[in-house]
Amino acid sequence: MRYPSLIDKRFCKTPITVRLYREGNDEDGEPLCDIEFTGVCNYQDSAKTVLTPDKRLTEITGQAFFIGDIAPGQAVINDGEAVIFGERRRIAQGMKARNPDGSVNYTRLDLK
Repeated sequence: MRYPSLIDKRFCKTPITVRLYREGNDEDGEPLCDIEFTGVCNYQDSAKTVLTPDKRLTEITGQAFFIGDIAPGQAVINDGEAVIFGERRRIAQGMKARNPDGSVNYTRLDLK
């Protein structure tokens, strides 16, 4: 069975570059880049403050929605950065919304 995409392609017009990191560092202490994605997304600005489990306040400045799975090699998106509107932002949280059959319908990245 084919499931409908919850993110409409007509609304994905914002260019973005995403770099996802894996665990560990290279010899210079820089994070190891696992996946680099360049494409378009549906970007929504927001400004709210949440309390993380470490008792720190993190301001979420936007959400980027992608059709399908932008990181098929990673089970969980937990670290990385995105360049959007010429500004570099850290990934606060990543989510893969799954269909009932286990395939990924869309990917959401919360940026700070």
